[in-house]
Amino acid sequence: MIDVDAVVTWVDGADQTHARKRQSFMALSQSELHENAINPHRWVDNNELHYCLRSIQVNAPWIRRIWLVTDNQTPDISAFSQKFRDKIQIVDHVGIFAGFTEFLPTFNSLAIESLLWRIPDLAEHFVYFNDDVFVSSPVRKTDFFKDGEPVLRGKWVDYSELAGSAERRRDPALMNHYNQIEAAELAGFDAGNLFCSAHAIHPMNKSVMARLFEDHQPAFMNNIAHRFRVTDQFLPQGLYNHASIRTGKARILDKRDHIHLASGAFDKWSTREVTDHLLKAATPDIKFLCVNDLPGVEQNIPDARDLIEEIIGA
Repeated sequence: MIDVDAVVTWVDGADQTHARKRQSFMALSQSELHENAINPHRWVDNNELHYCLRSIQVNAPWIRRIWLVTDNQTPDISAFSQKFRDKIQIVDHVGIFAGFTEFLPTFNSLAIESLLWRIPDLAEHFVYFNDDVFVSSPVRKTDFFKDGEPVLRGKWVDYSELAGSAERRRDPALMNHYNQIEAAELAGFDAGNLFCSAHAIHPMNKSVMARLFEDHQPAFMNNIAHRFRVTDQFLPQGLYNHASIRTGKARILDKRDHIHLASGAFDKWSTREVTDHLLKAATPDIKFLCVNDLPGVEQNIPDARDLIEEIIGA
């Protein structure tokens, strides 16, 4: 039976040292930074990490080790048992950027995700979480890997209309789309037929990422060189997914088992509709929940945190 690790990226953007560094490097930029790349929401800590870790403890206790990748910060994990805390290892960006520390500090999730596979002692099979993604039902290793191959979540899409539009590249809501296009094209797929990675948990193989780094070094160097996100970077998990599909070593899940509550949900839906959408995560068929803007959800649903705790079984 394979060992599986979890990797979670986290930062406390309210930390004064981090905030000063961020503002300093924003001011040093020689070009206008993309609105999506400098939105303060990108670094805000709303204690989502607590729910992320609690959800692993409750619903994926078989995880061998949890790697928290952060920028010289130490999250408060005192609420967890000593046995669970023993699983948690803090990894500073310096550790994964070894040999490339001239690109630090970085405030760019794409740069960080490009090098997660370099965590010392990381298991060959690992699952990557953003800290706003929670395991909402009991899961098994086979929910992530079958016969050693990753189980991919997402859908096939046609982004060909976006690919050639310079104007739409400036739209903050579309940056991820362009990062997905870049990833697909790097693996030999075109924008008209790409596998759009879901906002869920990403199963990955360390050796595959190491090989992709060797095969696409210029693209990886471009990814890690930007301190803030730009649209011509690629989504690392998107490249991994397309490369795995290309080689026939991936299992695409044929049903949706995750809920994504995106920022701006209340601009499109009523409070009742958003609540109903959130509560779908409490059903056994839904295994993962992503909540992008917890404070925004709380403004409209005051007991949102209680609901999340009930959903993950905390």
